[in-house]
Amino acid sequence: QLQLVESGGGLAQPGGSLRLSCAGSGFTLKYYKIAWFRQIPGKGREGISCISSSAGATVYADSVRGRFTISKDNAKKTVYLQMDNLKPEDTGVYSCAWAPHPPAAIMRLEEYAFESWGQGTQVTVSS
Repeated sequence: QLQLVESGGGLAQPGGSLRLSCAGSGFTLKYYKIAWFRQIPGKGREGISCISSSAGATVYADSVRGRFTISKDNAKKTVYLQMDNLKPEDTGVYSCAWAPHPPAAIMRLEEYAFESWGQGTQVTVSS
């Protein structure tokens, strides 16, 4: 059974950093993508970044580009999200999501494009 487990959330000050991890298990597919989404209170779920297992192609939402960096360790089936220069509006529940992704496919960051989800980890940015 495919499972995704997030870790690394917590409290950070504005301008600070956090590093999230998404550890995957229960799948043998070689070509897949893992994305990070966040749920901000009062708003819908937002896709913020995605990375493919093959070439390591990445996608970022405008709201985090230049501040967040997604990376992967295929051997560990783990994806990381380095979050720098955090802002109070980054506060929310961060979840990772998984889907098969052939190497030539277009990387989509919409919820419907993913079929397995983790439980989420809380990120709070406050002074």
